[in-house]
Amino acid sequence: MYDMQARYEGELETLLKEKKALYKKEKYSTLKAILPLLIQIPIIVGVISVINHPERYIGSMDKAEFYGLDLLSTPINLVIPSAAIVSTLLLCAAQNKYNVLAREQGFFGKHGVTLFLVVFTGFFSFVCPQGVGIYWILSNIMAIGVLALCNIVYDPKKFIDYENRSVKPKLTKKEKNAVRERGRIEKAREKNDMKRFFSCQKELVFYSEASGFYKYFQHFIDYILANSDITVHYLTSDINDQVFNVEHPRLETYFCKGYGLITTFMKMDANIVVMTMPDLNVYHYKRSLVKKDIEYIYTDHGIGSFHLMLRKGALDHYDTIFCYGKNHNEEICAMEKTYGLPEKKLVNVGFGLLDMLIGGYESSERAKKSKPQILIAPSWQKDNILEYCLDGLLSELLSDKYKVVIRPHPEFIKRFPGKMKSIFNKYGGKIGEDFEIQTDFSSNSTVYLSDLVITDWSSIAQEFSFTTKKPSLFINTPMKIMNPEWEKIGIVPMEIWMRDKIGMSVDTDKLETVGETAGELLDKSDEYKEIITNLMNEYLYNIGRSAEFGGEYIINQLRNNGITDKK
Repeated sequence: MYDMQARYEGELETLLKEKKALYKKEKYSTLKAILPLLIQIPIIVGVISVINHPERYIGSMDKAEFYGLDLLSTPINLVIPSAAIVSTLLLCAAQNKYNVLAREQGFFGKHGVTLFLVVFTGFFSFVCPQGVGIYWILSNIMAIGVLALCNIVYDPKKFIDYENRSVKPKLTKKEKNAVRERGRIEKAREKNDMKRFFSCQKELVFYSEASGFYKYFQHFIDYILANSDITVHYLTSDINDQVFNVEHPRLETYFCKGYGLITTFMKMDANIVVMTMPDLNVYHYKRSLVKKDIEYIYTDHGIGSFHLMLRKGALDHYDTIFCYGKNHNEEICAMEKTYGLPEKKLVNVGFGLLDMLIGGYESSERAKKSKPQILIAPSWQKDNILEYCLDGLLSELLSDKYKVVIRPHPEFIKRFPGKMKSIFNKYGGKIGEDFEIQTDFSSNSTVYLSDLVITDWSSIAQEFSFTTKKPSLFINTPMKIMNPEWEKIGIVPMEIWMRDKIGMSVDTDKLETVGETAGELLDKSDEYKEIITNLMNEYLYNIGRSAEFGGEYIINQLRNNGITDKK
């Protein structure tokens, strides 16, 4: 469950959907989970009734005779209520430490329940006959015994790696204060930035979800600033976004996130808004309510297939799509036809990030290596290589024939620190000249220096092969599917048909062939250079010129609306 929460953090709708599917698969019902508690309530009421009025159930026997001692004729005895409270504390402590569900609860989930049960037990033990306290004492002691027995029969450590799983570390008081202070600073910054944002006229807005997304906009922004007098307004939800380090007199930057961003979207008043965020107007980020003629432009993170890698309806409320290759045009047109959607404006732009990677690769220094370098670069989706088959893969590759570099996805490192710790614990002793686990992503040097990339369903394969003209090896882990209706569109996704065009693929039950397949691909590098080059020229738009085509489109749209004049 925690893996699911970490994987879908910030995606509440998806998280709820995945939880529902998991409960259905495991035949778990929240109602059934509380059934034992519901059954206990009438039992407790019955016990209290019998203790208060034993003559109703056992004839004319008086209470003293029923209990076998004359406790009820004496003043309230403090021993039994106190013992009931202590036994309740012991039970709660045992559950918080050893019950697999209770130990996952937060501070209030654990200690709030403990406080409630102690007060509940203590109150009724004092106001009811002492038989109620005896019942609770025995019940708590037996529950502790049952818990211990269950942990012996089903040892949680056999099913849960508590040491290495992805649990967020507990914060110290100093760290909590720092978090609160950052929150205060962010709130003040957001308030000031939104005041500036809505106090000026805006022709063009770029919205970025995080600092790492600036690379998808940078080439367009640079071109627009160099070839027009347009002021670019850049809105980001990352207070540490790298864009704040970019200085230009016509680049205005703003910070906004959370609930404030929902309001900002509703009040948007620009002429053009460019984003990489799908699902516009589907969930909480809506099209503007105050300006109905805004042109919303979508530009993707990669050249992958829209109908497979995005949710159904993810692009329905965009006006314009920047297409990187033929597949984007074909997929949008097919989706519009399948679902009877209004036609969008499709602009054949090209993939700007790829242009930058190609430029960086061509200008980089590549020293001659003593042995081929293989880069393992999986996605962070469920059942990726690191989670699904890393051991089997490395057993075939770690030898004196190759240098192997593992490049985890940054999101995997952020969301699953326990799993990364487990990998380091297992393979850290092998790190040396021929094996490396990369955690610094400040440069693309490992991409540029590698001779072969091994991945699952990550778009890094296309980026690597189209940048270096070298082949990729794909591991057929369970396919990443964001849209379960993708087959309705009638187009084979590029992620599927291209696997055996720019390289080869290996099934997870045939990992013993990985070494041989890698060697074959490396031997055919020259052949793949020609194949990949021809494939790029056939399918991708405006290689090396995407900034110009995208930038010119935006400038012309604003000029046609009388907003600006090109220099």
